[in-house]
Amino acid sequence: MIVDNALYRSGVRVDCGTETADLAGVRALAIGAEDFVWIGLHEPTPDELAAVADLYDLHPLAVEDALSAHQRPKLERYDDSLFMALKTLWYVDADDAVETGEINMFVGPKFVVTVRHGEGGGLHQARLQLEGMQKLLAHGPSAVVYAVCDQVVDRYEEVAASLVEDVDEVESSVFAPERTRDAERIYVLKRELAEMRRAVLPLRDPVHRFATGAERRIDSEAAPYFRDVADHLSRVAETIDELETLLTAVFEAHLAQITVQQNDDMRKISAAVGLVAAPTLIAGVYGMNFQHMPELGWILGYPMSLLMMAGSSLAIWIVARRAGWL
Repeated sequence: MIVDNALYRSGVRVDCGTETADLAGVRALAIGAEDFVWIGLHEPTPDELAAVADLYDLHPLAVEDALSAHQRPKLERYDDSLFMALKTLWYVDADDAVETGEINMFVGPKFVVTVRHGEGGGLHQARLQLEGMQKLLAHGPSAVVYAVCDQVVDRYEEVAASLVEDVDEVESSVFAPERTRDAERIYVLKRELAEMRRAVLPLRDPVHRFATGAERRIDSEAAPYFRDVADHLSRVAETIDELETLLTAVFEAHLAQITVQQNDDMRKISAAVGLVAAPTLIAGVYGMNFQHMPELGWILGYPMSLLMMAGSSLAIWIVARRAGWL
């Protein structure tokens, strides 16, 4: 659906007196050299996106990508316009899950079209903040690109902070004295980090181009704003690398803990077997009932065998105790 359709002139939103769905009416009013239109769509139907594409002459391949979604973050150039795809992220702490959405942007000389998929990544707040920054908004469509990228990267930082907390929890659990089963959670977190990496790393090159003024379709005077986004994006990428390294180390430590615990179990089992084996051996010897066994006619033979059983078990218990097996 069409969420918003606004005309901006000299960094200020213009009240066109038209309906949001009146795409042609708003565009017809963008007659000034600095005027531009920002159209916001959320999971549009093919007909809705086709209407926008016809009005602003959007490239068919880019329109197809925006409609189907599930695109890798990228920046493509079509004549005088840009097509940019970004992944939006948000974190579901109860499931240790990084959920993804998508924002596609068509950027031309006098227009920006944002196509959003998924529940996360709403751009209403970004639009309101940008409308409160007249100097920045005066940069035209480049300001919208910055506002969208800035909001998306800010969400990346929030997700990264949540993952840091969960990795710290797993690390504490692995090294806790109690036995834990953390392998599954470690795997889930590594999988979510991989999902986040797929969203973050491909975005670094487009933002770097914006920050260095290498992309002629983006106002070079807006480059300082993109440098701030690039810095935040680099921090997120570094956090991902650090968390992946830490999770690998934690998983190896978890496996080592399991090996140590199994060794402790085997020692305890061996000690328990020893406690039973020694009396069994003695009982077996005295249970053979050979005719010429010296102790068979001895009145104290039975108490002596019981004493030997108890003594052997006590000796094994003392040795195992001192060795830490029990």
